[in-house]
Amino acid sequence: MSGWLPYPPCANGICTEMTCCGQGYKASWPELVGKNQAEAKATIERDNPGVTVLILPPGTKRTFDLCCNRVYVFVDGNVNVIQTPTVG
Repeated sequence: MSGWLPYPPCANGICTEMTCCGQGYKASWPELVGKNQAEAKATIERDNPGVTVLILPPGTKRTFDLCCNRVYVFVDGNVNVIQTPTVG
């Protein structure tokens, strides 16, 4: 289990970039682009149990702070992933 507390609140410790956040777990999922949001969420949660997955439909506003316990998954109108999900 990751050392991060559940999101929210945002946790980042001393990390200033995504690669620091992984703590031995996967931190980026390029293979999920084009996949369904449910499959993406399940994969991310399995690969990194310390993160909370947030699905963001088109037009959703987001914050740009670094959170090591959060992954944004951007989806299109068909709920398919449109960009690489990453921790942060």
